[in-house]
Amino acid sequence: MTLPESDILAARILVVDDQAANVHLLERLLAEAGYTAVSSTTDPLQVCALHRRDDYDLILLDLQLPRMDGFQVMAALRAGAGDAYLPVIVLTAQPGHKLRALQCGAKDFISKPFDLVEVKTRIRNMLEVRLLYRRLEAHNQQLELLVRERTAELRESEARYRSLTELASDWYWEQDESGAFTRVSGPVLEMLGLRVDALPGAAEPLPAEDSAGWNEEERSALRAAIAARRPFLDFPFSRVNADGSTQSYRVSGEPMFTQACRFIGYRGIGVETTPRPSHRP
Repeated sequence: MTLPESDILAARILVVDDQAANVHLLERLLAEAGYTAVSSTTDPLQVCALHRRDDYDLILLDLQLPRMDGFQVMAALRAGAGDAYLPVIVLTAQPGHKLRALQCGAKDFISKPFDLVEVKTRIRNMLEVRLLYRRLEAHNQQLELLVRERTAELRESEARYRSLTELASDWYWEQDESGAFTRVSGPVLEMLGLRVDALPGAAEPLPAEDSAGWNEEERSALRAAIAARRPFLDFPFSRVNADGSTQSYRVSGEPMFTQACRFIGYRGIGVETTPRPSHRP
């Protein structure tokens, strides 16, 4: 991923040094390199407030400062940081401070007295990394938002599907991956000859009614299809009642899988197809 030159040159930079000559030197160097959003301060007590206001892409921070040294400034910046990234290059004339500065969160260092080529190179490299980090962070936030929106849409779609399914059928059921019923309406349990524990929100277990009269061959074939995780459409089902009358049904069902193809359960619907007696005047 590459950044437009204009984005790099428009990066917000803060120079922090108590020596006005160093500040002027760095400001002139940055202006000559084409940077257009450079600020400065000689007061370390102002750095955190300035960063909260302007959210700098890079802070050039001297370590030898009055009242509050550069290590204390970095600690304050880190305590108030909105993200884990501390966009600081330290300015130091003491080699022994470099390792400590990096351990405190600085991302790089520039040695004093300044080597102008080194200064330009380290600043540009740091800004490229920082701006790419910001772009990645924004991209991840967009992805997270998109995932939340899609998840909400899927849940809404699933709710509509369930509602329409129940309206268009005489019964509806869902099972989890272990075969336990998680949602039941209508006589599906009686057809399968099952007794299940109480469903969520139900006070008592759901007993199966008298299974006498159901066609056991049909019922076994339906259970086998579910056990094999096969979809089925308009599977015929029938029952002979105690009075000798016959009730007919058709049942459809499908296994449910995640996007990773993991089986998570079963769902199905059914309708009664028993012919209605005709009434003649």
